[in-house]
Amino acid sequence: MMLEVRSLRKSFDGHEILKGIDLTVDKGDVVAILGPSGSGKTTLLRCLNFLERADAGELIFDGESFDLHAAGRADVTRIRKKTAFVFQNYNLFLNKTVLQNVTLGLTAARGMGRAEAGEIAVRALERVGMAGHVDRYPNQLSGGQQQRVAIARGLVSNPEIIYFDEPTSALDPELIGEVLSVMRRLAEEGMTMLVVTHEMEFARNVSSKVLFMDGGSVIESGPSKEFFANPRERRSREFINTILADRK
Repeated sequence: MMLEVRSLRKSFDGHEILKGIDLTVDKGDVVAILGPSGSGKTTLLRCLNFLERADAGELIFDGESFDLHAAGRADVTRIRKKTAFVFQNYNLFLNKTVLQNVTLGLTAARGMGRAEAGEIAVRALERVGMAGHVDRYPNQLSGGQQQRVAIARGLVSNPEIIYFDEPTSALDPELIGEVLSVMRRLAEEGMTMLVVTHEMEFARNVSSKVLFMDGGSVIESGPSKEFFANPRERRSREFINTILADRK
């Protein structure tokens, strides 16, 4: 087991968004987090990486236990060094080149020399098919290219796990495939990933596990093939049928 979450709770303005979430992730798992809008999927990811502070809950990561509400700065920094977070809207610096965006975390946060950081960044950009764009700026790239740069920025730190928060939701339909293709390759390489997504084909064919959420609770979890072939819960069946009907 690489990561376990126990009884994660989070409220905003008295409204409980996460109602005691439990989750187990093994090394190499690709977990698709599914559910309708407002079910708490993004909040779950943000709490796991301390972008939001949970009200309660325990995180067990690499055999160490952390209080999701009270973890100190040193522990949060240590956890973040083992993880990467890919946002919906890329979060690239518009005044920096592709290479500068990807190296910044290594030089500024880790004190790595510029030459070494550049070599690592180019290798990461090669993995996502963007090595030929190192001197371009984000506004010279398509949305799909920007998201691939954002993935490369996460890869340079050699994370143990990558969190993806709806990585294709801001993309035009014709650009979605190039990002999903990169994610598929990472999955084939054994990268551990938690992916909040509405891309059902990715969830069905690439992910190894599904976590289906609704109303701030986990309704069902299990192997992806079983979830799509024979969902146990009525709410899961309704969700799958609605999604598939909308795609016809």
